[in-house]
Amino acid sequence: MLSEEVEANRRSIRSDGYAMSIGEVVNLYRDKDIQIRPEFQRLFRWSLEKQSRLIESILLDIPLPPIFVAQREDGVWEVVDGLQRLSTILQFMGELRDETTGELMSPSQLYRTKYLPSLEGATYTGDGSGSFPPALRIHFKRARLDFRIILRESDDAVKYEVFDRLNSGGAPTSPQEVRTAQLLMISPDFYTWLDTMRSESPFIDCAPLTDRALSEQYDLELVTRFFVLNMTPNNDLRRFSEMDTFLTDRILEISRDPDFDRSLWKQLFEDVFGILSRMGLDVFRKYDGSKGRSVGAFSVSAYEAVILGMSENIESWKNLNPSEVEALLRERVAELWKDSEFRRYSGAGIRATQRAPMMRPTGARIFALD
Repeated sequence: MLSEEVEANRRSIRSDGYAMSIGEVVNLYRDKDIQIRPEFQRLFRWSLEKQSRLIESILLDIPLPPIFVAQREDGVWEVVDGLQRLSTILQFMGELRDETTGELMSPSQLYRTKYLPSLEGATYTGDGSGSFPPALRIHFKRARLDFRIILRESDDAVKYEVFDRLNSGGAPTSPQEVRTAQLLMISPDFYTWLDTMRSESPFIDCAPLTDRALSEQYDLELVTRFFVLNMTPNNDLRRFSEMDTFLTDRILEISRDPDFDRSLWKQLFEDVFGILSRMGLDVFRKYDGSKGRSVGAFSVSAYEAVILGMSENIESWKNLNPSEVEALLRERVAELWKDSEFRRYSGAGIRATQRAPMMRPTGARIFALD
């Protein structure tokens, strides 16, 4: 059985590999035979220190991991993994385009590194003292990069599987950024639809996220949780082993579902956050009974219980007199934090696999109006 599974899945993956000089890669990029999608480009956020270390590695002939690309039907290579490295090289050479506008981005200026302190302020071209001399530019252009090409004969799922395997453990990329890349590969229009939700004012009014959380797309992860948790039966919520993998698998499944009614689910999202925004940033923060108010940071446990409870009872809440909503909402949020069931499954040390199945029934009970 195992041998058959290995053989069947080997046949679904067709790949090739070879090395190319940086100069050859630049020519392919200029001719648009290598594509960096605009949505992926937003994930290019390496610091200049890290970019400088990459250039140092190339100059010192230190081996780099391969760049993975997927070959499209038209023969163009689409970058699957290696965006940071490829973008660093292209921007340093003054070749990187803003893929949305087509304009060249400003060339980068390097920082000093451990072995090459003279890289401080260095540029690839220019007339200043910090610019690379001609011989060093030639050396840089002749340096070779290893490419792994996922051929177009491969199964459609292979390229985002590759991205997931290469990035799921990597520090530079958050779980949601990996999820975003996979969605862009399998269903760009679904990603665009999902992405619009995090820009809606009622949602923003309820999510007190830090700049770092926003840069790592945690707001988009919260939107993803809304749909995944609402659409997953409680029995299935008892079976997953790890939250990030579960969110990824389910949202990819939803994105491929021809019966998924985007209008209906978007309306639910807007209805729920339209009501929750009456309480604003306090709605997902811990309620302190002794102080009579919400305190502390955002709580993912409260987020899950509140959105699921509100979704289960949305019609009743929509029928309330608007003047009653905020006071009643504050009352129910306070009740949630006093609830023994919620406290049992939302405390420190409780795994997401234990918490998730309990948040819908608990939230539904707390936010019921009957």
